[in-house]
Amino acid sequence: MTGAQKRAVLLLAIGQTMTYSGVYYSFPAILPDLEAATGWSKATLAMGPTISFLLMALLAPFTGRLVDRGLGGEMLAFLPVPAALAIALMGFAASPFWWLVLWALVGVAQAGCLYETCFAFLTRRLGDSARAAIVRVTLVAGFAGTLSFPLGHWLAAAFGASGALIGFACLMIFVGVPANLIGARILRANTVLAGAERSAAPHGMVRISLAKPAFWGIAAILGLTYLNHGILITYVLELFGSRGASAGMVTLAAATIGPCQVLGRFLLMLNEARVGNRRATYLSLAGLLTGAAALWLAGVAPAAIFLTAACQGAGIGIMSIMRPVLIAEHLGREGFGAVSGVIAISPILASAAGPLVGAWLLTAGGPGLVIGVCAGLALLAMGVWAAIKPAAVRQG
Repeated sequence: MTGAQKRAVLLLAIGQTMTYSGVYYSFPAILPDLEAATGWSKATLAMGPTISFLLMALLAPFTGRLVDRGLGGEMLAFLPVPAALAIALMGFAASPFWWLVLWALVGVAQAGCLYETCFAFLTRRLGDSARAAIVRVTLVAGFAGTLSFPLGHWLAAAFGASGALIGFACLMIFVGVPANLIGARILRANTVLAGAERSAAPHGMVRISLAKPAFWGIAAILGLTYLNHGILITYVLELFGSRGASAGMVTLAAATIGPCQVLGRFLLMLNEARVGNRRATYLSLAGLLTGAAALWLAGVAPAAIFLTAACQGAGIGIMSIMRPVLIAEHLGREGFGAVSGVIAISPILASAAGPLVGAWLLTAGGPGLVIGVCAGLALLAMGVWAAIKPAAVRQG
């Protein structure tokens, strides 16, 4: 990549960091404060993010096609605005109905301004250089959780849950939006794909991909992985606290998940020549399984929550890199936006289910049941990956 392209990628990475802080991490970061402020149940509060991700899943194929038609930069730059406004207004929701309406607005907006759109935009603009750009974005955006948990704790303590939500919204509008807008403009001015970017995806590419076993294997693994992560990250404060850790230790451990995502991606980048896609996928899933085991162990040794944070962060961090790489290498770059949009339905639906499934598991069996299910999801994903013959998934 040229110097200008690297600057553009850095700006997009900052934009993703701010956007994820607002639409993804703000909820778990201040969940206890939201419960106290509203008096609503975990299930009622969790229904908001669930609706948001359901709408995002429905719209993902559509926004993917918009990327293929050259509108990726516009979606990254402008869709965080309505999402941020909805986040800011949530603190004033007088009833669960308005809470859900505002989350629905977030779902529509985030369908075109998160990783799926960013990675598709980079893949179409940079071609073979996209993997390096995606790694750079995820290395920076991996700190979204690190920023959000301490910031949410401080904002909620100083200004209440409503003030905290407004603070997250301001980050999105005044930092994230300009970064995305400028980054997209610089990237377009310094690549030679302006004409190709506006060409529609070849007819039938989605149908062709659906006929490939690799499509369904990748979709299943992503769904299981992101259900695991969606459950854990939503209730991370409660799960870590249930193991006997102090409030300060819980906040610190939750904040380390982001840096561990970055560390996992960085280690993968350093060993790119020696670690193929198949092995990297196994390492990602093994990290999630080890994280669940460590969380169980934390019932005896509370400090093990830091091992959970490290393994969970590294595992999901590696998987976030592998998502676009596996799609591009195994299903091709033709119509990448449309194909990745369809396959993204699986992890998005899993993320949608995470808060509600986690709330149900906590009510039905407590933290122990949650930990067992998270471990089982990781094991099942490993089994799916093992069942896919290497010949069915072309190795990069």
